[in-house]
Amino acid sequence: MSAMIAALSTLAALALAAAPAAHADAPADFAAEARALMRTVACQGDGPLPHGFDEPTVAAYCKKQLRAISAYRDRYLPLAGPFLARLRPAGTPTTVVYPFGGGDLLSALTTYPDARDITTLSLEHAGDPRRLASIATKEQLAASLELIRATSSGLLHASDSRTENLMKGQRGEIPGQLAFFLTALAIHGFEPIGLRFFRIEKDGSLHYFTAAEIAALQGQEAKLLRGRWVAPDFSTAFSNSELTFVKRGEDPATAARVHRHVAWDLSDPAVARTGVIAYLVAKGPVAAMTKAASYLLWRDDFSRVRKYLLGHMTLMISDSTGIPPKWAKPAGFVQETYGHFEVSFLEASEDVNEEFKELWASQPVRKLPFRYGYVDGLKDGDKPIGRHHLLVTRKVAGH
Repeated sequence: MSAMIAALSTLAALALAAAPAAHADAPADFAAEARALMRTVACQGDGPLPHGFDEPTVAAYCKKQLRAISAYRDRYLPLAGPFLARLRPAGTPTTVVYPFGGGDLLSALTTYPDARDITTLSLEHAGDPRRLASIATKEQLAASLELIRATSSGLLHASDSRTENLMKGQRGEIPGQLAFFLTALAIHGFEPIGLRFFRIEKDGSLHYFTAAEIAALQGQEAKLLRGRWVAPDFSTAFSNSELTFVKRGEDPATAARVHRHVAWDLSDPAVARTGVIAYLVAKGPVAAMTKAASYLLWRDDFSRVRKYLLGHMTLMISDSTGIPPKWAKPAGFVQETYGHFEVSFLEASEDVNEEFKELWASQPVRKLPFRYGYVDGLKDGDKPIGRHHLLVTRKVAGH
């Protein structure tokens, strides 16, 4: 690992030395690395593979991964896309906030395909895109690609990324979160045009890292954000990413969209130490979503992010890990249920479980032909029955 860090430090220093002095304070842009990563992990793009990559190894990976990508694009999207479109009223904000959305730009674009500004927030760090070039052997390449294929399978096949898979993506030569983001772009017909990294200041403004700052931070590994999580093995400079992208063939000058991923613990004590909420508030009205979020929005120690959502969202599409009625209704929201809910998929508050069970029972059964996050936790013996469910939380006009 020390050899790789040294090599990356050398590359950063050379890049800095080659940069024109007039642009020394400009944000470092990794668009070329993003395109190379997309070509490798999403098997799409016009560019060649990174220099020295074994083409048969990548082809073997792509044969498997493209089947998974096709399953989502050709089977899941035709069901979910039109259904979700009917849930979005006219005038839905094109700014989207997705808390606890580790790696899941894919679902954000499926839920809100017209979004122009998307923010996902989670415990996972984005990752260092330069490390792709450090892969030296075809055995190392095969192992790295297999890790991406295995860890992305839940999202592509079950609309849900397991925590264990997200943690695995925090280490290794291929940055897991960025790989997931770029796969999402490929599925939805987008291509990257820019990739920068930033930190959030106390006032909510964004500071973009320059090449010099990235070089200076090399060797300072990103922080572990929760005790049981896997610690990243890359620089703290690569925690928060800003990916700009367009539909293939669109003019970047007029059609660019942006996805920012913020790596932070959203519990109340951790949020209070940062400008994360200020950054989100500055966005104005938003559309929100969450899914497979471990029922954190049910908990008292996540009240700050819940209060932010209730004060700024006009619409939230979620599974049962969304906002419970006891907070949504007083804030001026109505909630509409789809599918079936009897009990939480993971162990969670008994009181909120009962609240949600009553909410679903009070409304007609509306069919949901696809999975959206967790399934209902009702079991047949030891196995969940696996019934789908979805919740729409919509602001009432005038509130």
